[in-house]
Parts: sequence; structure tokens; C-alpha cells
Amino acid sequence: MQVEAVQIHKENKLLQDYRNNDPNIMQFFQYHPYDDFKQRLSELKDRSFDRDKLSQLLNDMNSKWGVPESSIANIARLKQKESVVVVGGQQAGILTGPMYTINKIISIIQLAKQQEEVLDIPVIPVFWIAGEDHDFAEINHIFVPEMPKMKKFKLFQQALGKQSVSDIELEKEGAESWVNQLFEQLEETSNTKDLHKTILSCLDLAKSYVDFFARLVYKLFPNEGLVLINSSDKALRELEGKHFDSLIKVQPEISKEVFKTSKEINHLGYSISLELDKEDGHLFYHDGGERILLVKDKEGTWSGKQNEIKLTTQELRQIAMEQPYNLSNNVVTRPIMQDLVLPTLAFIGGPGEIGYWSVLKPAFDAMQIKMPPVLPRLSFTFVERSVEKALMKYNINVENAVNNGVEVMKQEWLDNKQNPPIDSLSEEIRQKITEVHKPLREMAKEMRPDLGDLADKNLQYLQDTVHFLEKRLKKAVEEKYAREIAEFDLITMSLKPDGSFQERIWNPIFWLNNHGIKFIEVLTNENLSIKTPHYVVRL
Repeated sequence: MQVEAVQIHKENKLLQDYRNNDPNIMQFFQYHPYDDFKQRLSELKDRSFDRDKLSQLLNDMNSKWGVPESSIANIARLKQKESVVVVGGQQAGILTGPMYTINKIISIIQLAKQQEEVLDIPVIPVFWIAGEDHDFAEINHIFVPEMPKMKKFKLFQQALGKQSVSDIELEKEGAESWVNQLFEQLEETSNTKDLHKTILSCLDLAKSYVDFFARLVYKLFPNEGLVLINSSDKALRELEGKHFDSLIKVQPEISKEVFKTSKEINHLGYSISLELDKEDGHLFYHDGGERILLVKDKEGTWSGKQNEIKLTTQELRQIAMEQPYNLSNNVVTRPIMQDLVLPTLAFIGGPGEIGYWSVLKPAFDAMQIKMPPVLPRLSFTFVERSVEKALMKYNINVENAVNNGVEVMKQEWLDNKQNPPIDSLSEEIRQKITEVHKPLREMAKEMRPDLGDLADKNLQYLQDTVHFLEKRLKKAVEEKYAREIAEFDLITMSLKPDGSFQERIWNPIFWLNNHGIKFIEVLTNENLSIKTPHYVVRL
């Protein structure tokens, strides 16, 4: 394995300015992402956390997932009053979801290790599984390579309504069939049988997709002390009850100031994927298995957007204290809840998350706490030997391929194999036909209008005939150079699938199959700088 830092040329403006400490965006954050953490540590010492309850519930929660000894030890270390966490999270995607989930976990582990050495205190890596999220369509599939493009491979199970993913019972027979069909599409390697067995064992012991996700993550990270937390766990909700109550009390300030901040950020030319309204309650109410996003009107009534439920503030506060499992956070209040429950040294997020965190400073202020340092996660592109060989054959720089893809290069390469180029030759002939045909069209139009129309159609027929021949000639060239085109397509599918970064499309299953589970451990133990925007990993 060789790891090389590369530049990303088209990073979104907000993230680029954030990395570069631009005052325009930095005014919306408490810290520069690459400051030292001593000030943050000092602030955490003045706050209290229910460490005993937190440690106990994490023990109980993680014991269901085959938690490794390294993680149990870290859960115990959370009882120490000086201990802190590095946290990040994601939905419980099938087979962990896209590779960026694994990249985020590696980032959390890396930063926790580095800061434990610097600060000489326990720094625990924590991954927050967003089990209360209800968009099953986002997590119920992976993409598989099917030249020349990636193809969606979807679970057979359907989810109705807006159930939290944690509440969706895993249909094991269908899921097992889906896994088996997936493995039929994988190339047989020395790792395939063990990997297949590991995944099926995780599936067999899981009751939900969160369980399946957690068990598999622990198989991939058995020695790093990673601690998982399911945000929809009822015991966690009990711990969060008083914090829900506090959020409800300051909701008017949160909604007003977050909405105002989003307008300021948009005015500065930054784009964030967050829809906000002045009436947002920024909490969900759970009713009969459905998650209802609450809004608050001018009279102070909390309701669903379709009026599914109506609650007074006092009624909602009573629910927070007596039935907190009936509430959950949205993207605005979830970061605050994380910070209230966990002694958070730093938060690790992806580009989209950094964007919506930019509006949250006033929400933290409303709760009289400071927003933690927010760091962009590590980002990787994995290059297999077959792809490396193709890059070398056509003298393609890997950084250029990651940033821009190779579709333009492929077309230029094909054009160079045509002498003269088919496109330009065909266009020249069409122009000459139009010119030579012109006297006939003029004569026909002078004789009768219908003959003029017939002459125009005749010209179009001649042009279409040339166009048809042009397509056939191009097809013949593509057939002649099919192997070379397939090599370009392999590069595109591997490094820039559907015009996106590899980590957003590819699932880790393919690299696990080719290189074994150990490749995750090896990468995790590389000495990587969190400041580097992107790494290429040659496997």
C-alpha cells in the first residue's frame, strides 16, 4: 500500500475557505479547524457530563454488537473526568454504505490517537450512528461495477412511511439472499469465503440494520478502541431528556438566529444544503412509528407540517422529561445534543456537514455552550493495480484523473486514431452537399411551393444519410479499439464514477474482497495529516 497526498482542484467554496481560515466563513465558527485543542479542553473542564450513566449505557448498547475488548476499555475510560471524545457520524448504510463512512471512521480514530499523544489524556474515538433517520432509500443499496458504469444493487426489503431505521425489522431471508447474490458478482479471491462468512454472521445476529452496521464496523475496526453509539437507543433518550427540555425552552432563539445566519451565509456566496424556516421546531415527535418534524406557530403551538399532532410547549416539555424516547433531533439540534451528552473535543464531518455546521454557532450560544472544533474528514481514492496499469499506459496523471476524470482524454485519444477525424470530415461533406444542392432547392421553390418543400426534405435525407454513415464509421472505430476504450472506462468507473468522487459511490466490499479486512487496519495505522484534503491509496 502506497499513500500519496493530492490536491482537489474543485473543492466547494465554503470548505476551501474554511480550510484556508478565510474571515468570511470563519466568523461562523468558534475555532479554526487546525488550531490546537488546549482552549477547547479548558472549556470542557468547566462543564459536567453524566459519565457513569453514559459509560453504563454504552456498555449495554455495545454488548449487543460483539464489541471488541479495545472498545470496552475505552468505554470504561469515559468515566475519567479528564477524558474527551472525537466524534462523527452517519446513517447505518448497508454493508457500511459508501466508502466515505469508513473514511470518516478512520479520520475519527486518527485524530483521537494524535490528540491523546499531544494532550496526554484519554481521547476516545466515537462514531454516532444516526439510527433515528428515516430515509431508508438512502441506505438500502450499494453500487456494483458493471462496465462501463456502476449499477445500483438494491435490497429487496421495502420500508413504508417514515419509520426510523432502528425500528425497521431486518428481513433476514431477503437480506441473506441479497448478500449471496452480491457475492456471486464478486471475483473469487483468497478473501472471498471468509468475508462472505463474516458478513452472514453479522447479519444472522442482527435484528435491525443498525445492528448489522455496528457488527460489521466492529469486524473492520477490532483493535482501535472505536466506540459506537446508536442515537435512537431508548436508554440514550433517557439521558437526553433534560437536554430536550432545554432545547425546547430556547427554541425561539435557535430558530430565529439559525435562520438569520443561513441568510448571511447565502449572501456571502456560500451554498449549504439545508432548508430552514423561522417556524422550525428542529425536533421530531414519534407517533405510531412515524417521525413527525415539528414546527412552532406564533401562538406557541407545536405541530406537524400536516397538522398530524398539536402540542403546547408545556406538553412537549413534559414529554421530554417523561417520554424522551418519543423525541429525536434534526440536523440543527443533533450536533448540540452530541455536545451535551459527550465531552466533545472535536467533531469530524464531510463537506456537506461542514456546510450546515456553519449556521449552528448561534444555536450553541443559545444553549450557553461553545461549538466544538469542526474538522473536515479524510478523503481517499483507492487505485487498484489494473487501474494503475491503465493510467501508466496512457500516461495519465492520477491527480488529474481524480479531479477531472478521463472522458475528454478518451475522446482525444480516439480522435487521434482517425485520419482525417470523422466528425470534421462529415461536417465538411454536409456543408458541401448543402452548397451543391442549393440551386436545385431554389429552382424547385420558384416552380411550386410543394416542390420547394420536397427539395428541403431531399436535402435533409442526404444529410441524414451522411450522419448515418458517420455513426457507422465511429462504431467501427470503437469496435477496432474496444480494448483501449474499456481501459479508459475502467479508469472512469474506478476513479470518477458518474462524475463523482469514488468514495461517494463505491462500497468497501470490493476492496475487502480483493485485499482482505486487514487493508482497513493498515490504512488506519498510516500516519496521515487531517489537514490534507485528499489521499490516493495505491493497493
